[in-house]
Amino acid sequence: MAEIALGLVVDHLIPILFQEASLQKSVHSEVSEIKYELQIIQCFLKDADWRAENEGDTTRDGVKVWVEQVREVSFQIEDVIDEYTLHLVQLPCHHHRHGRVVGSLHKIGRSVIKVKLRSDIVSHIQNIKATVLEIKERSARYGFDSIHHQGNWDSHTWYDPRKGTVFLEEAEVVGIESHGDKLIGWLMDKSRERSVVAVVGMGGVGKTTLAKRVYDQVIGNFDCHAWITVSESYNKMELLEKLMDKFCLPPCMGSNRTAMEETEREKLMINSIRKFLKKKMYVVLFDDVWKVEFWSDIEHALFDNKKGGRIVITTRRQDVADFCKKSSFVHVYMMKPLNLRYSWRLFCNKAFQFEFGGRCPVELKNFSHKIVQRCKGLPLAIVAIAGLLSTKEKTVDEWRKLHDNLSSELESNPHLTGITRILSLSYNDLPYYLKSCFLYLGMYPEDYEINCSRLIRQWISEGFIASKKDRTLELVAQEYLTELVNRSLVQVSKVSFGGKVKECCIHDLLREMSATKMRDLHFGCPWQPYESEPTRLTRRLSIDDAHYVLSTMRCRIKSRHIRSLLIFNKDGIRTIFLETTFSATFKLLKVLDFEGASDVNDLPKDIGNLFHLKYLSVAGTKVKVLPKSIGNLVKLETLDLQHSSVRELPVEINRLQKLRHLLSSHVQITLYNSFVLNGVKLQQGFGSLAALQKLYYVEPNDKLGVDELMAELRKLTQLKKLGIVNLKIRDGGRSLCECINEMKHLESLRVSSVIINEMVFDLDNLSSPPEFLRSLYFRGRLRKLPEWITKLRNLAKLEIRGSGLKDDPIKLLQNLHNLVMLKMAECAYDGEKLHFKQGVFPKLKYVYLQTMAQLNSLVIEEGAMPNLEQLFIWFCQRLKEVPFGIKHLRNLKKLCFFNIPPELEKGLQPEGKYYHVVRHVPEVVFQIK
Repeated sequence: MAEIALGLVVDHLIPILFQEASLQKSVHSEVSEIKYELQIIQCFLKDADWRAENEGDTTRDGVKVWVEQVREVSFQIEDVIDEYTLHLVQLPCHHHRHGRVVGSLHKIGRSVIKVKLRSDIVSHIQNIKATVLEIKERSARYGFDSIHHQGNWDSHTWYDPRKGTVFLEEAEVVGIESHGDKLIGWLMDKSRERSVVAVVGMGGVGKTTLAKRVYDQVIGNFDCHAWITVSESYNKMELLEKLMDKFCLPPCMGSNRTAMEETEREKLMINSIRKFLKKKMYVVLFDDVWKVEFWSDIEHALFDNKKGGRIVITTRRQDVADFCKKSSFVHVYMMKPLNLRYSWRLFCNKAFQFEFGGRCPVELKNFSHKIVQRCKGLPLAIVAIAGLLSTKEKTVDEWRKLHDNLSSELESNPHLTGITRILSLSYNDLPYYLKSCFLYLGMYPEDYEINCSRLIRQWISEGFIASKKDRTLELVAQEYLTELVNRSLVQVSKVSFGGKVKECCIHDLLREMSATKMRDLHFGCPWQPYESEPTRLTRRLSIDDAHYVLSTMRCRIKSRHIRSLLIFNKDGIRTIFLETTFSATFKLLKVLDFEGASDVNDLPKDIGNLFHLKYLSVAGTKVKVLPKSIGNLVKLETLDLQHSSVRELPVEINRLQKLRHLLSSHVQITLYNSFVLNGVKLQQGFGSLAALQKLYYVEPNDKLGVDELMAELRKLTQLKKLGIVNLKIRDGGRSLCECINEMKHLESLRVSSVIINEMVFDLDNLSSPPEFLRSLYFRGRLRKLPEWITKLRNLAKLEIRGSGLKDDPIKLLQNLHNLVMLKMAECAYDGEKLHFKQGVFPKLKYVYLQTMAQLNSLVIEEGAMPNLEQLFIWFCQRLKEVPFGIKHLRNLKKLCFFNIPPELEKGLQPEGKYYHVVRHVPEVVFQIK
């Protein structure tokens, strides 16, 4: 775990020292030696981390102390660099107004201070070097640097709740019956081609239990079968030997072999297995696969003999399943946690298996339900906790004690530590850069739906994301998040129209595990006011209950080295941030996030002194004015003002040359649940923010009219997301088109008028629309849809409001083959008929039609929108018949009607003659006023 801190130092912070040209050459040499020694330590630090945690290791305490020293020196390097750069910035500046003599004295004084700072950092670096060399020497002295393979160390016996899963009786299996039927169907299909069935899910979700149940039911239909446990540290030769042993094949060679003979032996083993399987139907189950290389190791042995070979894999990693696709057909089954009903059944079966007829006594139901809810459907946890409770007295006090102390019990109780260990396997398998990203999720409160864009921007501000050639940091961070999802460590809560993860969360027990690791590593601390103070090394704080915490924080927190401060509560924080000591208390902050803390009225006056601050959010607060000192935050990359009370930004914002994301929006709800978006007003010169990638929403103002606004926007050529709101009559035609022409990287554009039914946009002058544009939103009157829309081959989302189009827009849009969502609302179309012809919109999944005053006919030909999943029809009062051809939408999952005429309502009821055309839809929602 120290590898997290050390990895960040080697990859991100050491290069900063090399870039400090003012340092002496001898210091650069010292830094090079430090980097070299740290890289050597880093090579075996992961194994040392594991060894420090292993309770069965006789040298555990010594290794643990050594690992802690490595972590501390990493923190020390980080602090030295951040303190040094901060002091350089805070040096007094030379001002000409003092006159030549006084100005010269100021210049001399500044030079003297700089020399002192250089001397100090040289001294610090020399001390750090001595410490690093001492750590290295100590590791060699005690043999810590001879660590190679963690699999050989674990001599300590611990209770593994999974062991009994392969011996479960049929009656003991709960909640996986339907899952098994699907897998059996895949294994027993008539195809003669080899295929792989991959059961993917988080640790403890029941993959092995399901696989064993299916395996036992199908093996009688195959000529031969084998069950092999793989695990993290498998060896390819051992794997082949296990296969030969399961098939009762004789060994190929003796035990004394050279490297060349090893290769020859591998070939002989593969050929022997292939020969055995040549004319057989076989099924082989590989349990607990971790590495993507696994498939390459066994695919040639389990060759495709065209007899119907079947391979079952259980794994926590989606990429393991995906890698099999290179040479075999793969069925992937995503294993989900149990629902509450099945969770309750499993809990009662285990906790009361020999008492009360397997039923929970009335007096224990309250705490039993709470305990089951804490498990969040994870069979591993339910079985282990219920099994422990089965040994306890069946009293409310015993049940309450376990519920109230579950977190500590998971760490210390021998019957429950196995849960944490099993969950930790997925964490331990991560590279260090993903470990820090995963641990950061533990900074969020329990059951919190995490906005992925927010999380990614925080990761970037923390320095967790490594830059890659030809990719933005945001794209790399998105890849990191996808990998965490594929490793079953992060659960997807909400997906965007384009398929990206929009909101995510982690299982409560994974969060418990990450919170423990965060505290042990000093990585961060989710802090409650009744808990003990964070340690002096704690780097990050998140506070979910801050009714009085922050007002006393200065006297309670001894560390001045906090890098992130996240506030999640919705009330209780008041004007304490007006105190001018805030920047002194948190002088090295990189992330300051108040999102959702609705009682925050003001920002600290001295916030501009937070030189290292990269992320600042007052989203959802009552902050109205940003202090002018905000212009001093020269490293700021994200400024999030969404749903706050900030309406106008000071001109000092224009100095923030590294600002990448400027987010502001305020929603006003209008009649019929429609809404109007307001943005933020900027000052002349904001075009200097050349690094901006996202700017939404911005609006014209008295000081910056439309022409001036467009002139400034034209300079922001790196923009990927732009939102312009509250344009007035005749605004934004030619100048808007000229502006967009310059934005070659634009992916999302939102343009909105103040009065929806006025002629606002004339967009035919756009000569070369951005080729990467994926999302387009218009709100305002259009003469017609501009022809250039047909050139947007990557367009996935199109929303049109209030356009008053006379011609059927489907005819113009029908060649947008990548369109996923289409929304037309607020009289976007004034015609009577919409016609979706055969072959249009092959990828379209969501269609929303709202407030079409004249629409009386909706025709859907067979073959149109073949993948449509949701169709919403709202406030279309003249649409009195069921849309013609709706029966062709075989993938439709949700059909929603709101405020429709009685004739249409009657046609959709069971007794109506049109009911049969929608009865195949899983969900039909009628919301009738």
